[in-house]
Amino acid sequence: MSNKNNITFAYWVPNVSGGLVVSDIEQRTDWSYDYNVRLAQTAEKVGFDYALTQIRFTAGYNAENQHESVSFSHGILAKTERLKVIAAILPGPWKPALAAKQLATIDHLTNGRIAINVVSGWFRGEFDAIGEEWPEHDQRYARSEEFIRSLKGIWTQNNFSFDGKYYQFKDYTLSPKPVQKPHIEIFQGGSSRAARDMASRVSDWYFTNGNTPEELKKQIDDIREKAKANNHTVKIGVNAFIIARDTEEEAQAVLQEIIAKANVQAVKSFSDATREAGAATAEGEGNWAKSTFEDLVQYNDGFRTNLIGTPQQIAERIVELKKIGVDLVLSGFLHFIEEVEYFGQKVLPLVRELEAQQATAVQQEAELV
Repeated sequence: MSNKNNITFAYWVPNVSGGLVVSDIEQRTDWSYDYNVRLAQTAEKVGFDYALTQIRFTAGYNAENQHESVSFSHGILAKTERLKVIAAILPGPWKPALAAKQLATIDHLTNGRIAINVVSGWFRGEFDAIGEEWPEHDQRYARSEEFIRSLKGIWTQNNFSFDGKYYQFKDYTLSPKPVQKPHIEIFQGGSSRAARDMASRVSDWYFTNGNTPEELKKQIDDIREKAKANNHTVKIGVNAFIIARDTEEEAQAVLQEIIAKANVQAVKSFSDATREAGAATAEGEGNWAKSTFEDLVQYNDGFRTNLIGTPQQIAERIVELKKIGVDLVLSGFLHFIEEVEYFGQKVLPLVRELEAQQATAVQQEAELV
């Protein structure tokens, strides 16, 4: 695993079809299990610490086929040795008792290598299609917070009781409890006030959409200030679509080709759905409020993080992200296996070198004081 002071890396698991961009550009990426096993083995070999599976119940936005996240995560874990896989779970379709038992079992089977990403949900059409309740925006986060509090209680206490609006438990004891202590790592996403507030109270990790360092720092400072007031700590992961090439011109040409070949109808449909979801927030805007058409070609604003260029340029930008408080880069790629390998061989060593230089400089400054 990475040094505890190093920035860590995760990749999006392509367990749904269509890749990570809404574009008709060629993507040498496959959503099959065999491909994902090879990808996971490559990723852990070159230095990735985490992989994040996606949760989808219905087709849409180029994702015509979708493997279920928890079972797929377990399948990847069975074929790897070090990688930790983060399984995406939606409160509503999943109940905390089932999720707690399911994940605790996988934790034992994999010696502590499963994590959970609690997804509060933004796409109402998917919930309507499967007959699930759709609370309004802030209530979805309230439900997710109860979900997380329930998981933590089940995983750490005997005779756990909880009396919430959405979930209730009475003297429930899970046995065996997870291998990981104090409990399985809990991730969540979102950029709204409700998402940040929830993370500042209960989550171990907070994923945010891609953005500029200046805008990311505002979010990070806000969430950490709130977490401190709650006597809580939370780590930060940022989404980034990485295009690393030998020259900057090559990398930019790939970006322009992705955008030029965008599936316009799918991007516009995605944009309409995100605007509707954003309008339901207390602020009247959501994750994608300031996203352009070009930004939305990559679902989670991955282009905006600007990890596009030569290995040296990308490594320097990653270290700048670390300086503003980013702990993890959640990475997407066009051609996953070959580009994960390239990243591990060309970019990651430069990141570690720059981190070591930075640590030495800090130590030398301290010695001079």
